[in-house]
Formats: sequence, C-alpha cells, structure tokens
Amino acid sequence: MPSEHGGWAFTLEPVLLGLLVAYSWRGVLLGLIALLGFLLRTPLKTVMVDRRRHRILPRTIIARNVATIEAVTLIGLLGVVFVGPTHRFVVPLLMAVPLVAIEFWYDIRSRSRRLVPELAGTVGIGSVATAVALIGGASASVAAGLWLVIAARSVAAVIFVRVQLRRAKQQPYKRAGAHTGQALAVLAVTVGAVVGLVPWAAWGSIVVLAIVHSWLVRRPPSAIPVIGAQQVVLGLFVVLTAGLAFIAP
Repeated sequence: MPSEHGGWAFTLEPVLLGLLVAYSWRGVLLGLIALLGFLLRTPLKTVMVDRRRHRILPRTIIARNVATIEAVTLIGLLGVVFVGPTHRFVVPLLMAVPLVAIEFWYDIRSRSRRLVPELAGTVGIGSVATAVALIGGASASVAAGLWLVIAARSVAAVIFVRVQLRRAKQQPYKRAGAHTGQALAVLAVTVGAVVGLVPWAAWGSIVVLAIVHSWLVRRPPSAIPVIGAQQVVLGLFVVLTAGLAFIAP
C-alpha cells in the first residue's frame, strides 16, 4: 500500500490508468479492492504494532474489529472478481507481494516513513494498473508498460515529496536527491519506450513531470497542503496523458 505521503493519490492513479486503457466491471471491482486495501492498512498496522509490543489497548480491539470487517469484505469482492474468463490479473499482484511485504515489515516497526518502504509500497501498488488492464483484455506488453509508467511516476513523486516536506518543515535536505529521483524515472521510461513497452507520449508525460519537479524544488518551499494538491494535479496529468497514449491507434 502507499505510504502516508502517497495516500489516496498513489492508490487511485493506477486504478484510473488501468480503467482508462481497458475498462471492465471486474476492473472496477479490482480498483475498489485496492482502495479497501488502503483502508485496511491503518487498522491492521495498529493491531500488529500493539501485538509486537505485547499490549492490548482499547484502540487495539477497535482496530481489530475494523480490520476484520474490511478484510472479509475485501475477500468477498476478490471472490466476485475471480468469476470471469481470465485470471491473468493475478500474476502482477503476486509479483507485487514482496514489495508490499517490505513496506508492511517497516510498518509494524513504526518505520513506514523511510524511503525504502515508501518506494516499495508505491511501486507495488502500481501493479494494480497492470492487473486492471489485464482483466479488461489488454495485452501483456501494454499491461507491463502501464506498470512501468506508474512506477516511474511514483519514484519521481515520492523522492520529490520527501525533499519538499523537509524543506517546508525547515529540516535538513539534499536537493540532489530529488533530481536523482527524476533522472531514474526518466531513465526507466526511456528504456521502456525504446523497447516498445511505453508510447513516446507517455514517456513525455514523465519527462514533463520530472521537469516540473526539478523546477519546483528550486523555488521557495510550498506549504504542505499545496504540495499535496500539486501531486494530485500532476498525477492526473500523467494518468490522462499516458492512458490516452496507450489507447491511441
């Protein structure tokens, strides 16, 4: 699941991208499952942290009940999704399990705001774009390209936001780290475009994202709510541009 810095945006973006490229009712359900998984993370984390510390608090009981309800609902929806002609969508989700496990390992140790779990979680949730596209009938190459684009978007955004938050809080930061994140994102989609997995218009959306991030990190730091709003706008830009590029004839 996405980290605190990612929130709903990093969960919704892969869902929207997958549905834009290959819409289906099962894809919608899969998107709802992803959002429910995001909600499940908080109470589950509370339960696991308290269990690790050998304590049972009133919040532990409440979190356990909420987590149980959400988990049962999630499993029920997943059962409905499995009613269909293809189960190819399971492959990318299974591939993302190690990444989600890494984030959860940090979660229960109250270290979820470190770079490794944030990147693992956001890249892992990107698998939803691939799964939604596959369940809607997209080819394997298109589905793989979607994950690559959303992963590049996530890496660029997570590293940028971490730097911006530190700047906004007047904490020590390294601007070079933000530029490195943008370079890695552009490099990833460039490789994808060269081998034919990513349309060049989708490549361009990540390049624009990297340029905007590099420009913003050189300006006076924005307030934290503004940083979040910027990411929502930039995320929608990438999703719409890349999605249209993948479905263009």
